Amino acid sequence: MRKITILTGAGISAESGLGTFRDEGGIWTQHRIEDVATPEGFVRDPDLVHGFYNARRAQVKTATPNAAHRALAALEADFDGEVVVVTQNVDELHEAAGSRNVLHMHGILTGALCAACGHRWPAPTVMETGACCPVCVAPTARPDVVWFGEMPYFMDEIWAHLETTDLFVSIGTSGNVYPAAAFAQHAQRAGADTLELNLDPSVNARDFAAARHGNASVIVPQWVSEVLKAQASG
Repeated sequence: MRKITILTGAGISAESGLGTFRDEGGIWTQHRIEDVATPEGFVRDPDLVHGFYNARRAQVKTATPNAAHRALAALEADFDGEVVVVTQNVDELHEAAGSRNVLHMHGILTGALCAACGHRWPAPTVMETGACCPVCVAPTARPDVVWFGEMPYFMDEIWAHLETTDLFVSIGTSGNVYPAAAFAQHAQRAGADTLELNLDPSVNARDFAAARHGNASVIVPQWVSEVLKAQASG
């Protein structure tokens, strides 16, 4: 095995204190997705959207990588082949743990984006409605995150990784959101083995050849240890 491509979702960061979409009482459950995570919602009420992402940005600042993030960083460091992490998460806990080969398909909370010219720059801790782009000076600054209805980042690169990988692993994802929900089938069609590591079976669990269920901080380090032991034994 020469290449492992890994998809991570909110479940891998839940044990770092960052809630998933469905956590009862979590930050997402206090708002309708249509109001805070769509371009239309931003046009209707930019103050609400900025307030929501300012709160998420502050929350992420207090979070630290957990054992699952650290295990994937160790896998990248010690695996003889290539390890690619594709994440749906807008936190940067993979990088904080030491991973370097990470593609943020939904953007990052620490980034700002000009809705007018597309320029990107580091976001302040608190973004305000009407903040100006440092390049075109349009008052159209928004969080550099991919909202529902928008095209995820790095898709050409991600499809190419899926078509050349030996193993595709999905960690902590619900399987509800496309195009990520189609990754396992795409990898399988290209000849890859597939594995799901999740708290519970996802809605697309049938797309995986094997699965393990439990907390990410437990089952991900266990799996990484097995991969590295198998490599060492030749």
